[in-house]
Amino acid sequence: MFSIGAATLGFLSRQADAQTSFRLGLTPVFLDNDSETIDRLRTSLSYAAGMPVTLVQKRTYQEVTGLLLEGGVDAAWLCGYPFLQHRDELSLVAVPLWQGAPTYRSYLITSAEDPASGLTDLRGGAHAFSDPNSNSGYLVTASDLARNNLRPEQFFSRIIFTYGHRNVVRAVAGGLVRSGSVDGYVWEALTKVEPELTDRTRVVSRSEPLGFPPFCARTDRIGEPDLAVFQAALLQMAESERGRDALTLLQLDGMIRGEVALFDGILTRMQDLAGHH
Repeated sequence: MFSIGAATLGFLSRQADAQTSFRLGLTPVFLDNDSETIDRLRTSLSYAAGMPVTLVQKRTYQEVTGLLLEGGVDAAWLCGYPFLQHRDELSLVAVPLWQGAPTYRSYLITSAEDPASGLTDLRGGAHAFSDPNSNSGYLVTASDLARNNLRPEQFFSRIIFTYGHRNVVRAVAGGLVRSGSVDGYVWEALTKVEPELTDRTRVVSRSEPLGFPPFCARTDRIGEPDLAVFQAALLQMAESERGRDALTLLQLDGMIRGEVALFDGILTRMQDLAGHH
């Protein structure tokens, strides 16, 4: 964690007035809509890139992906699912490393006292998803059900979309729903910053490792100077003090360029879901 002084923010504000900002799209589905975290990330990225970075937040993956495709932002921190949905138009900019690897898992969670030992035990209960275009917060559970010729709306008594992984944990912890599908990285991060919340939940099952939510840009913009500078800043974050501060804030280890093959597991699940619909 680190603090940002008013003078620093003022300096960045004056920089932003002097030149065009690099616009990065985000959604609170993945990165919780916390103003302090957002401010710190923006400041660190601006310094690392040597240019002002503006964080543009949208409520859903559909909205932020649409904004990226329309040119409303220069890059976006997406999920592997929408990246693959628009693979013909999008390219990878960087993939974060978490616990030393560019992968994470989807967690199926219940309340701490729930006796369920797997997905089949949760039939007939209410379930929380994060976003219909989230891999860990929807696709993994939906494709697990599809492999057994089931749909979420048939299997669960009620489904809700919370549009935030932390909100899935809250819904389960608070008894609003029996179970939820959540990003394992977010759940693990919450155990460190909000243990009183995660202590009221339990991980019933974990998916196989899948490609971590990547930074993406339109393919026709790859090679543009500002995007190249931003990409270099991401890839070199672990090499500077401010970059390491941002990584620590996000509980990440670094960034790599990444290969599309990292997302093959998500593609398989997309095909499984489509094949049973």
